[in-house]
Amino acid sequence: MVLEKYILAVITTNPSKIPAAPAVFSCDSKEEMESIAGNLEAILDGIAHALNDELYVIVKH
Repeated sequence: MVLEKYILAVITTNPSKIPAAPAVFSCDSKEEMESIAGNLEAILDGIAHALNDELYVIVKH
């Protein structure tokens, strides 16, 4: 089985809403969250999607 679409990372300012996983990044502010999401997007060759004000996911399409 080949995975073609998957979540690479989760970035949040509210870790209580996210189950523990190896690729969860907890941030202190929205600005920090946006910065980390942008950096991870480039590093992981993925796309950052804001799901709400407290949550980004990096996905591979």
